[in-house]
This record gives sequence, C-alpha cells and structure tokens, in this order.
Amino acid sequence: MAGTLYLVATPIGNLGDFSPRAVETLAHADFIAAEDTRVSMKLLNHFGIKKPLISYHEHNRTAAGAAITERLLSGETCALVTDAGTPAISDPGQDLVQLCAAAGITVQSIPGCCACITALAVSGLPTGRFTFEGFLSAQRKERRTQLQALQSEERTMVFHEAPHKLRATLADMLEILGDRRISLCRELTKLHEETQRTTLHAAVEFYREHEPRGEYVLVMEGAPRQEGPLLSMEEGVARVVKLRSTGIGMKDAVRQVSADTGLNKNDLYEAVLKSSQT
Repeated sequence: MAGTLYLVATPIGNLGDFSPRAVETLAHADFIAAEDTRVSMKLLNHFGIKKPLISYHEHNRTAAGAAITERLLSGETCALVTDAGTPAISDPGQDLVQLCAAAGITVQSIPGCCACITALAVSGLPTGRFTFEGFLSAQRKERRTQLQALQSEERTMVFHEAPHKLRATLADMLEILGDRRISLCRELTKLHEETQRTTLHAAVEFYREHEPRGEYVLVMEGAPRQEGPLLSMEEGVARVVKLRSTGIGMKDAVRQVSADTGLNKNDLYEAVLKSSQT
C-alpha cells in the first residue's frame, strides 16, 4: 500500500508559529524532503526532530520527484517542507503533487503560515477578492508584459519581491499601472516586521533614499471599476488594427482591447470584421 505525502507549512519567520500538528507530522514521517536541508535542519533541531533529510528543489525536481514517488509507492511516508511557507505554492512542490496525483498517492496538507494572507490581512486594502501573482519576472521586458496584463485587474493584487529587485519593480508598477495605494509588508513575523501603507509614487521616492532590506510582500489595490466603455466602438476598432500591425493575432488583439476598454468582445470582433470588408 502506498504511503502519504504530507505538505507541511513552515514558519515564515517566527518559530512559535509552527503548529503542534506540523511537529507531530515531521516526527512520524519516514523521511523529509526539503528545499534547503541546512535551513530545515535548524527547524528540526529546534523541535528535537531527528529524521532523514533529502533535497527537493527547483534544480533537481525531476530526478528527486521520481525518487520520492517511488519511495511513496513502496509504502513510505514523506513530509515535504520549504524554507518558509506552504509547499507547492510558488514552489516546485506543485510538480511532486501532480506526480502523486497521477500515481494515486494520497496527499495531505498540514496548514500553517502564509505570507500572502498575512500581508493581505494587515494591508488595509480590500480583502474580499484578491489575486496572488507571486514573484514577477527578473527580466525587465517580461516583468513589464506581466504588469501590462494586469492593468484592468480590479481585485487587490499580492506579489512577493526580493529586496534587490524592489526598486525596479516599483518603478515599472508606477509607470504601467499608474499611482495606486500599496502596502509594503517587510520581514513578516520577524523581529523587524514593518508595514508601509502608502502609494506607488511615494514608495518609489522613499526607496530612492532608503535601501530595501528583507523580503517583501506587496499588496496593491486593483484598477478602478469601469462603469462603461472607455472608447467608442470606432476607436476600439482602430486600436485593434494598430495592435494587429505589430503582429498580434486577431483574437488576442480583440481580447486585449476589450479588457482595456470595457467594449464587448463579440461586438468589437464583428466591428473589426466589418471594417476590414469596407
């Protein structure tokens, strides 16, 4: 009979947030798969847990995932942990979960700390509907493309960001999305935890003079709700034609203009077709 894969959420800073159930799960697992065995060893030592550790991370997930799956199929139980937070969320653990699902192996999540929810709760921004975007690309062109796709997103948006990328990310956000309210949550649950409730423009100016320190979660307000189309249908057609001249396909161009302006996608598509026939 196959064993079970346990996804054990670890503290994002304060070790006091590690639940008794999580400790018990690690203590009873046959082995533990860790993003960084050195980091996880500190956690295990703190709680007096002695279990075999193996590495499972972005760079070895294919080979390590196959090996872990084989051991699970033989009846062993595995606890998967990351350096901080929940495995499989913005994490290669999602691949291991898919392997287990395909093989019929039971997967159980042991909940715990989540930086996204922790930051959202203290942000002071709307929490009823939100979208988690994780880390934006480190490549400027791709990052800007990702932000452009979020221009009309009305839900609160949550991002992770590293200190060395923060200035560039904030600058691109301001340029592409305009000045919006944003909360910068730094070093959550740690000694120097801080939440700045400000605007994108003010944040860009602040970090011109101050060095970003620690890991950040950015919580940004969504776009204002559009009550109606921003453009006439004729103007929408012209924008689609302009986009198509850059090599974008018809459907993608119509979809993008519809999302940006509020024009009905089907009506816009028909208008473009009629325009091309005249």
